[in-house]
Amino acid sequence: MKKILIIDDEELIVKVLSLRLEGEGYEVMQSYDGNDGLDKAIKFKPDLAIVDLGLPKVDGNTICDVLKKNEKTKGIKIIILTGKKLMYDMEKAFESGADAYISKPYEFPLLLQKIKKLIG
Repeated sequence: MKKILIIDDEELIVKVLSLRLEGEGYEVMQSYDGNDGLDKAIKFKPDLAIVDLGLPKVDGNTICDVLKKNEKTKGIKIIILTGKKLMYDMEKAFESGADAYISKPYEFPLLLQKIKKLIG
């Protein structure tokens, strides 16, 4: 079973997304701030992390950067899921190592398609 870590400070988004992904057969872990999310990513090595940019403690770009530069976690695929829509934000996310970028509000079928493309 593929593991997905959701790191987002909006509780409703995390809960709804978790339920939908579990319904698709994924094992889901949750985190509500960047520091905790980074710890969980390093400890549990999920196949994919869905990360918000604007997080408390550690922001999404820093999480991307740290995970992609660490030999043990560089294989984790990262989807940035954020309300930030500026081209600069998107470019910075990809520079930090994001594998995909989706703006909120998002459509679940599009997100699921990206997840399947990245980890099956």
